[in-house]
Amino acid sequence: MSSHASAVNPAGSVWEGGQSPYATNSKKFGMWLFLISDSLTFSAMLFAYTYSRVTNPDWPKPFDFSPAVIFSTIMTFCLLSSSLTMVLAVHSMNHGDRKATVRWILATMVGGGAFVVLHMSEWLKLINVEHVTPLSNPWGVPLFGGTFFALTGLHMTHVICGLIIWLSSPPASAAANSRPRMWKSAAFIGTSWTWCGCSSSRWSI
Repeated sequence: MSSHASAVNPAGSVWEGGQSPYATNSKKFGMWLFLISDSLTFSAMLFAYTYSRVTNPDWPKPFDFSPAVIFSTIMTFCLLSSSLTMVLAVHSMNHGDRKATVRWILATMVGGGAFVVLHMSEWLKLINVEHVTPLSNPWGVPLFGGTFFALTGLHMTHVICGLIIWLSSPPASAAANSRPRMWKSAAFIGTSWTWCGCSSSRWSI
């Protein structure tokens, strides 16, 4: 019986233990699970927003092309650019170029920081000038402010968390450290940052 089993699978089964059945380490696998779950969260929120907007004939449309859409486009450009610089940083890590990695990580942080600053200025204008809050607005549609601040706030929170990680955790100095473990951790954070940037497309709510 055992000889028959080994004839069917001479290399043994990955499910016998001692090796990963997914041919990847736990950190990388966990990161991809997090990104999938995060994508599902965003998808559910966007679906709820779309349903609320389509079924409400009085849904306000206060964002004109200029300056609102142009401003949002600049914000999207900042975050997409930071995704590109993050890819270049990981590429430099893989090739052992620590100086280039430092430059690209700093450029990534600048792009992310610019996105947060622009985002906060947009919020302050909405709250102080146009009197739009998560619970009320001049058009009498409470869901408008709630969905806008929930969706954009969740996205901005991801970027802020990424900046905090780069500023305070060991991977922030990965470019100056040749230990493979540090470089892998930085690459995992880079994967998350790239996904966040690629999902940054803004819409005219």
